[in-house]
Amino acid sequence: MIEKLLPFVEKYNELSEKMCDANLLSDMNEYRKVAKEHARLSEYVDLYQKYNSVLEQIKSADEVLAETNDAELVEMAQQEKAEAQSKIENLDNQVKILLLPRDENDESNVYIEVRPAAGGDEASLFGAELFNMYKKYAEKRGWTVEVIEYNETEVGGLKEGVMRVEGDGVYRALKWESGVHRVQRVPETESQGRVHTSTVTVAILPEVEEVDFKIDDKDLRIDTYRAGGHGGQGVNTTDSAIRITHLPTGIVVACQDERSQIKNKERAMSVLRAKLQDMYTQKAIAENAQQRKTQVGTGDRSERIRTYNFPQGRVTDHRIGLSLFNINDFMQGNIDEMLDALHNEEVKLKLEQV
Repeated sequence: MIEKLLPFVEKYNELSEKMCDANLLSDMNEYRKVAKEHARLSEYVDLYQKYNSVLEQIKSADEVLAETNDAELVEMAQQEKAEAQSKIENLDNQVKILLLPRDENDESNVYIEVRPAAGGDEASLFGAELFNMYKKYAEKRGWTVEVIEYNETEVGGLKEGVMRVEGDGVYRALKWESGVHRVQRVPETESQGRVHTSTVTVAILPEVEEVDFKIDDKDLRIDTYRAGGHGGQGVNTTDSAIRITHLPTGIVVACQDERSQIKNKERAMSVLRAKLQDMYTQKAIAENAQQRKTQVGTGDRSERIRTYNFPQGRVTDHRIGLSLFNINDFMQGNIDEMLDALHNEEVKLKLEQV
């Protein structure tokens, strides 16, 4: 299996040389692309080096066995060889997983969009908690978080929230969070103590480069307004907030995080590209039944993926049948166990398909 890694190692070495080229350093956009690909390939190089080290151990043990009759040395060499050979099967499995078809967006930054669905005030309050949960998780991972839009309700809930998360493998980690999240609990406003069920929708949108996705200016209506809420002092003293409507689809995006109207427009356009790309992706998913065989869920935004049952302290993901009884900890952004299980299920399905 080690031979299958060689093309990736050669490409990594080629990019290492390219990154030292003065011409590349003068084009920062191209440099970022090369650096991103270089970082992605490092995983293949690390595994190649581990595999090669084990093969060298086996070779060294074989040489000892061929050259000596010393009983003690023979026993040590046989033990070393057996230990090395036991690692080969695990390394082979790691290579198989690494060579599985990858989502081209796995290394992309993302926009996380959270909206309340059914349940009125309770849905908006839970939406705010989910938004903060993802924000805390991203910060714990050392990723960069920008709140693009955050509109509050009168009760302190969330009308709509959008954040941009930048870091290594963000989309790969979060892509299965898209869908309907259901909460079951007793609302603070409920005097009878009855458990209510509400829903919130989450969309994980990979960021799309401008060069990859062109939008015609004539298809846009751009409005400016005075920002409010999140954004810090001074953000609501000028008409710096931007709202962009994509006329052919009716998609509306807004950004009020920056004081600069130009920066808000750039960020809003980036969100719009991500939403349009997601719309086309959702259409392709609906038309491609074969793709769903290698997915943890259907990939449909309307799919109910998870239930947060507060009276039982339970979080259940319906796609993989996993329940965790640590809901308070989970809502503080400690969601790695769930995300790891989803990733492992995706790998399992892809291996079965292969």
